[in-house]
Amino acid sequence: MTPHILSRRTFLAFSATLPWALRSPALSSIPVGLELYSVRKELQRDPQATVRAVAKMGYQCVEFYAPYFQWSEDETKQMRKLLDDLGIRCFSTHNDSSSMNAENLARARDKNLILGCKYMVMASSKPGPGLDGWKAVADALNSADEQLEKSGLHAGYHNHELEFTPIENQRPIEVLAKNTKPSIMLQLDIGTCLKAGSDPVAWIRANPGRIRSLHLKEWSPDAAKGYSVLFGEGIADWKAIFAAAESVGGAEYYLIEQEGSRFSELDTAERCLQAFRAAHPG
Repeated sequence: MTPHILSRRTFLAFSATLPWALRSPALSSIPVGLELYSVRKELQRDPQATVRAVAKMGYQCVEFYAPYFQWSEDETKQMRKLLDDLGIRCFSTHNDSSSMNAENLARARDKNLILGCKYMVMASSKPGPGLDGWKAVADALNSADEQLEKSGLHAGYHNHELEFTPIENQRPIEVLAKNTKPSIMLQLDIGTCLKAGSDPVAWIRANPGRIRSLHLKEWSPDAAKGYSVLFGEGIADWKAIFAAAESVGGAEYYLIEQEGSRFSELDTAERCLQAFRAAHPG
């Protein structure tokens, strides 16, 4: 029997009909979204109008943060319907560490499943003293991941400056990476990594396949500016960061995040997206 060989043109045409998650990275661009903490005042005032505004700007996904945990099941379903109507995704949520303990994990899991997420990210932690405290955080992440993967979800961890600040001659983020399962995403916040004096590109290359999403937050060493600079106005080497994230890190989606700027929240989000598109046209 003669095998049927697809031409490249036929293969590309066929692949375009597949769900985006099945496509090769070479055949589809990485979605860019907004961590909704960036528009937190607007989100608190009118969640649905804010998500509509963000989608209209051209963002392809959003990341809800801790207050989503208080939504009712109906509110969560209404938000999922809105996301579907707008054609955007929520790949992950940010969660207080308490939302991922044994008491609250099932509730958070169910909301993430409704929203269509892949990852539940621990947004920060309050570890006990020393490196043993961070090992306990790793244990908690492993325990949560073990439960979540039964439903097709995985845990993740988001760094701040603390995780990149050495204690006992070791950075806590290294303890987390070493002591957590490979299935747990290490969501890299670029701005806080830079402020702590670490190299985000080196960190990505040291952890292949685990940097599946990145918070594209800028930072300036000018104390008057700090995190308030827009995307592209700080010291981040975005070209090198994107290259490492996509060739080694396993990046699945990007998330722009702003803690505040000289512009309004929505104007800031739109300006950052425009700057991102210029820096990452693919």
